Amino acid sequence: MRHGSVTYFDAAGKPYLPEQVPLNELGRAQATAAGKIFALEKLQFDRVIVSGLPRTVETATLVLEQTGQPIALEQWPELEEIKGGKLSAIPDEALKDAFVGAFDGLVPEHKQFLGGESIGQLMDRVHPCIDRLRADKSWDTVLLVLHGGINRAILSYALTNQRLFLGNLAQTAGCINALDVGDDPADWVVRIINFSPPSLLQGESRNTTMEVLLDQYRKSRPV
Repeated sequence: MRHGSVTYFDAAGKPYLPEQVPLNELGRAQATAAGKIFALEKLQFDRVIVSGLPRTVETATLVLEQTGQPIALEQWPELEEIKGGKLSAIPDEALKDAFVGAFDGLVPEHKQFLGGESIGQLMDRVHPCIDRLRADKSWDTVLLVLHGGINRAILSYALTNQRLFLGNLAQTAGCINALDVGDDPADWVVRIINFSPPSLLQGESRNTTMEVLLDQYRKSRPV
């Protein structure tokens, strides 16, 4: 899953600390809706892994409230969202690329997210985590509640079995992805991507998450 919706910028476009933002009202509804789907399907999780950032912990907790499973959350900080740099250091003419470039098509490894971490650095920490999880044969079904960038890295790995990053894989807040894995490293089956229980066809907006956030941030930097 991706965590539920959060509010990254205030009404004036000033950013909140991304490490601390909680779910907003919509985000809590999205997490609850996902939990109801899991309960309806009678899914039993052996493990639940979160990045440890509050928005993933809160989403997983709300999901488990619906499934009725008292599972202790495992925090894997290596799976925290791709890290941006200082927004104020990004010049106006580079803002658009800084916000959306890391999620645009087949993304080169040198591309930075918001002037911070590169796509290559992201894959350096995500791929070994997934390999380690797959090598552990103690579980059958695991729920990972993570982030848009992290989920794209996992899905790209699953779809290509290569060190590639497909930035244009949409990850709506609170969405569910379903993957089957086998013993062979190339044995991946991607069954569902970006299923959003509260919004089945996701027709509310044609903009991506990062395009929306760019518009919100620009309020603090009028040109």
